[in-house]
Amino acid sequence: MESIRVSKSGRGDYTSVQAAINSIPVGRTEETHLIIEAGVYKEKLQIHKPHLRLYGKGEVRLVYDDYALKLGSDGTPMGTNASCSTHITGDDIRVEHIIFENTAGPGSIVGQAVALYLDADQAVFRNCTFLAAQDTLYLAKPKEEKLNTSGRNYFEHCRIAGDVDFIFGSATAYFEECEIISLDRNMEINGFISAAATPEDKKAGFIFHKCRLISDAAADSVYLGRPWRDYARTVFIDCWMGGHIRREGWNDWGKSSVNDTVQYAEYGSVGPGAAPGERISWSKQLEQNMKDNFSLEAVFGGDIAWTR
Repeated sequence: MESIRVSKSGRGDYTSVQAAINSIPVGRTEETHLIIEAGVYKEKLQIHKPHLRLYGKGEVRLVYDDYALKLGSDGTPMGTNASCSTHITGDDIRVEHIIFENTAGPGSIVGQAVALYLDADQAVFRNCTFLAAQDTLYLAKPKEEKLNTSGRNYFEHCRIAGDVDFIFGSATAYFEECEIISLDRNMEINGFISAAATPEDKKAGFIFHKCRLISDAAADSVYLGRPWRDYARTVFIDCWMGGHIRREGWNDWGKSSVNDTVQYAEYGSVGPGAAPGERISWSKQLEQNMKDNFSLEAVFGGDIAWTR
């Protein structure tokens, strides 16, 4: 195991996070630990090395400000993928106490602006924060299928803030006791928390367990989710929901055909935004015996050692 220290003060091995990542030899199979000291690191990060452990010491902010409508060097908009502040593809990564942020501005002005674009397998984030507006957290399946997975991601005690589709993608992601923050856009509809694109052959997409959904937005103005792709799967288990959550809960993005293909479900929702009797007819309120199908063990097929 190698340990590398990053410090803007110059007291570490590197002053740049990207320089520290680049120093890791290609093909290394053992863990590399990056200890990042407090500071704002304005870097457009590309993290493509596997077996990394990133630890923030103090308040560490990884920040950039690109956005989808920004013109690239060829004179055309860079698009959603390229807008990300940090892009991670390295499998088997653990990240703790780090803030990922895109500061481009409101989605209504700049469009999509991704804080973290993650297309890696066995990725774990603990006590991390993800800040942006539209499309904050992009959870994709790896570009090359690995071990027949679609990207397994685990988030524990994290904070995720945004407005439109701010947790989206095709990965299988489990959110344990996270804080989900919907921004107030001062509009009649203040956005959508999730936009899953779950592949048809995957049994699970996004699972939120014991999370808190909070916002300063108006009552009845935020949807739990809408389907980016036809087989979107999103489930909330034992979550607290603020009054900003719309009574019908879900939106079909104007595609009524998905009413028979998506899996939108809840179990044990509480709080002013919990309205089991008023949800749209094509979502489900799970029975106790169905809840267990969405435990951490069930979602990842019993293979959960990597989440510890």
